[in-house]
Amino acid sequence: MRVLIIGCGYVGLPLGVELLRQGHVVCGLRRSAAGAAILRDAGIEPLTADITRPGDLAGLTPAYDWIVNTTSSGKGGAEEYQEVYFEGTRNLLRWLAPAPPKKFVYTGSASVYGQTDASQVSETSPAEPATPTGQILLAVEKLLLDAFREQHFPAVLLRVAGIYGPERGHYLLQFLKGEAAIPGRGERYLNMIHRNDVIGGILAVLKSGRAGETYNLVDDEPVRQIHFFRWLSETLGKPMPPFVAETATAKRGDANRKILNRKLKMELGCALRYPTFRQGCTAEIQRLQDAGTL
Repeated sequence: MRVLIIGCGYVGLPLGVELLRQGHVVCGLRRSAAGAAILRDAGIEPLTADITRPGDLAGLTPAYDWIVNTTSSGKGGAEEYQEVYFEGTRNLLRWLAPAPPKKFVYTGSASVYGQTDASQVSETSPAEPATPTGQILLAVEKLLLDAFREQHFPAVLLRVAGIYGPERGHYLLQFLKGEAAIPGRGERYLNMIHRNDVIGGILAVLKSGRAGETYNLVDDEPVRQIHFFRWLSETLGKPMPPFVAETATAKRGDANRKILNRKLKMELGCALRYPTFRQGCTAEIQRLQDAGTL
């Protein structure tokens, strides 16, 4: 297959490397040429365009079998989410209209779920985000699903949980720096997935995912914050973080839910390399120790 990875960075670059290993031809799109050498060294053909600028896309030929959009907002707020995710996706749909791919995978976010009652959440559960950024991401999903229903655009949606891995993972990194704190009594659930398993999930969707479908991409075990930090404390022999008053953040709101991955595993046969945070964090801790940075 000829594959285009949009936003070929933290997830997209290793995804591209794996697709190359499997024999596909891979192009990586970034908004600037700064990382072109990195992509070229990995064997990925670098392309430069900003998806928020239709003129940039007009200079590229849409001739791809598979497209994976792993674009990141750079941790911006609602304004940047609107520009990068919503306007960017709309621009991509217009660009691809004359020559749609066989499959378009959108890596969205599990933040579209707004449940606050620690309930279990599947793809059929209500997606009613309370935060502005979550509402924008839900609007992006609607944009793609409308394109599927009206133009048969082959979009597949992934609702990705909190990604951790090399140099990534807010709670793990905060703990390792001694800067973590436990809000309230630490009863809020964390829903996470290792970067390697994000890549595995995308590959499973490219192979077997059905257009117009949505899949949760998360590991097997949502974990309460207090239990996560207790495991880290016991594993590393470090003290527990202090408890602090709980305050909702702009992006997270007061969401508290246990996201399920049954559909991904049962329908697509996706096996996780790190089924829980224990295996994934153990691998990251070992990697840091091997590098002499922990």
